[in-house]
Amino acid sequence: MKKTVWLFLLAGMAATAQKNLTIQEATMGQYQMFAPKSLVAPAWRKDSKTITYLDNSYANLMARSQENNWTESTLISKTELTNALKAKFPADTFELRMFPYTYKWNDANTLVLEVTGKNNTYLVLFDVTKKEIKSAIAISNEAAQQQLSPNGANASWLKGNNIVISTIDGKTINVTNDTDKGIVNGSDYVHRQEFGIDKGMWWSPNSDKLLFYRKDETMVANYPLTNWDERIATNKDIKYPMAGMKSEEVTLVVYDIASGKSTTLKTEGPKEQYLTTVTWSPDGKKVYVGVLNREQNDLKLNRYDALTGNFEKTLFEEKASTYVEPLHDLTFVPGKNDQFLYRSEKDGYEQLYLYNTDGKQLKKLGYLDVVITEFLGFDSNAKNAFYMGTADNGLERQLYKVELLSGKTIPVTTQSGTHTTLLSTDGTFALDSFSNTITPNTTTIVNLNNKKDTNTVLKAENPYTGKTVLPKMELVTVTSADGKTPLNGRLIYPADFDTTKKYPVIVYVYGGPHAQLVTNKWLGGASLFDYYLAQQGYVVFTLDNRGSDARGRDFEHVVHRNLGVNEMADQMRGVEFLKSKAFVDQNRIGVSGWSFGGFMTSSLILDHGDVFKVGVAGGPVCDWKYYEIMYGERYMDTPQENPEGYAKTNIIDKAKQLNSRLLIIHGAQDPVVVQQHSMEFINACITAGKQVDYFLYPNHEHNVRGKDRIHLNQKIADYFDTYLKK
Repeated sequence: MKKTVWLFLLAGMAATAQKNLTIQEATMGQYQMFAPKSLVAPAWRKDSKTITYLDNSYANLMARSQENNWTESTLISKTELTNALKAKFPADTFELRMFPYTYKWNDANTLVLEVTGKNNTYLVLFDVTKKEIKSAIAISNEAAQQQLSPNGANASWLKGNNIVISTIDGKTINVTNDTDKGIVNGSDYVHRQEFGIDKGMWWSPNSDKLLFYRKDETMVANYPLTNWDERIATNKDIKYPMAGMKSEEVTLVVYDIASGKSTTLKTEGPKEQYLTTVTWSPDGKKVYVGVLNREQNDLKLNRYDALTGNFEKTLFEEKASTYVEPLHDLTFVPGKNDQFLYRSEKDGYEQLYLYNTDGKQLKKLGYLDVVITEFLGFDSNAKNAFYMGTADNGLERQLYKVELLSGKTIPVTTQSGTHTTLLSTDGTFALDSFSNTITPNTTTIVNLNNKKDTNTVLKAENPYTGKTVLPKMELVTVTSADGKTPLNGRLIYPADFDTTKKYPVIVYVYGGPHAQLVTNKWLGGASLFDYYLAQQGYVVFTLDNRGSDARGRDFEHVVHRNLGVNEMADQMRGVEFLKSKAFVDQNRIGVSGWSFGGFMTSSLILDHGDVFKVGVAGGPVCDWKYYEIMYGERYMDTPQENPEGYAKTNIIDKAKQLNSRLLIIHGAQDPVVVQQHSMEFINACITAGKQVDYFLYPNHEHNVRGKDRIHLNQKIADYFDTYLKK
């Protein structure tokens, strides 16, 4: 063979050779170039058997309908929408980069859209049949948390700490006029967004009233965050109620548009209680509120008169020796204004209960040890309800159907893995997207009446084929420190794995409530950065210890008053599992995690320095008395009530035990785990004569986002390469 031809072939092989991930690809690629193909912003058209979604260019709203045998068609384009906007608002300028991603169906022919022009933001009702704007409300481009009323005639929004209503005829109503910034109206940042709070305003069903949170935090201590962007650094004060200290005082207010009158619900009791599960009655005459005491162990579901604000009745009370954690609003049964579904883990697993408005439990709708993860809706006559729930010890997500009258439950999906499902408004069809460890994504339209009439809309190819070879990953089971509970784990082997070699290990940990890292879905729930580290020659291991999510009340509540104790015991069982593997180098085990995972990383390094050689702890809680009330007191009670628990979990006092390499990373603007945590720990290390590494991201909050995330991952990888590979 001639030399030139040989060189040409070598060049061709190099051009097509698969390579390891770059740090940029490992950080961003999971959501960009390596994201499995999927439908973008899918939604069922109301009262029809049509699914809509955006095309790959994000410029067109596509549709598939049963009457057209589920063939794809273009429903409305970005250009058509732009032309309609220009015709309706000729004085404004619109440059839509994409069809509005957050579109919603108001009825079978009307979309609710939020569109930003040069002069204003518009909440639009758009007729997809006539391709014209039915109505629109203009609000300020600086508006926050805007909400359109159900009838489309009014829009509520926030201007600073006050609520404004804009009407369809161009009027503006100032609902609140508080000049003290310590009085916050209508914001979703109430009770620090614990208890499932994701909004601070609720329109009544008939659009004549607006219910909202009023938060008085004037008595809460100011906490300074230093802004380094100024010529002379300045402090920005936030309100940060630390465990055991003074908390905010919250009320609920009803504003009547016709009268202009505001009425405060008489949620009597201690001023520092929590107001949760806020729900209008279907007729708009009553408001239901879950009133939870500050100790978070006693919940009362109360009913109030929306006109007078008067307390009417406690429907039921839920107590616990640990904590009660309401996370969801009530769901009224269609056509039955006197029945609603309530979600609770009072019997061991978060499940559905059917109640009437007198407070009588009509039926327990739970199924085995399934934890409900998402409520989807009802069929057309509200005979059955549908929800997503766990399976296989929390590893999977499946679709379930429950009959309200009998409580009989049927698993609808059965293929092993993680299903994400959208239910049509009549409960006839489901758009089911499915993945597991060997399936990137398959999306199917399923007829729920017979499960035979199905149509595969999309079957994603492996996005890594021809680009990189991901290391082998397997899901494993480890028995917890209690000797009986199976724990879910994930093991990613090094690239080019050789059973005769010994490899360093990185344990990636979170371990706290409301988080689950190991699931039976594509990549096993791991981040692509974990695979990057495996490509660099590490074994990467993750274990969901007791205290983590999706396994029920008792599994999680072992954390109560002793955060980190049982979690660490389980993680050490994971280490025993690793040490049983001949390919694991027992002298080169590292650990890494962020937030609660940063707390776990630091705790493991300090308590088990003979096991862990290197650690990287991001945004770590170092002393729970510096953490906020709502989360901290739920799990630890107050420092006054539980001094032993706070002392046992305080890593600042353990700084003298540091004998391993430890890198602490923190965001200087962190309003969640304030920088005081890591600064106190660093100071304790100095006092103890212990060397510790520290890195600060001056302009980031609790998470390092955007392009700086690449910098963060490179720093973590470099640290392990420097101190663990040796």
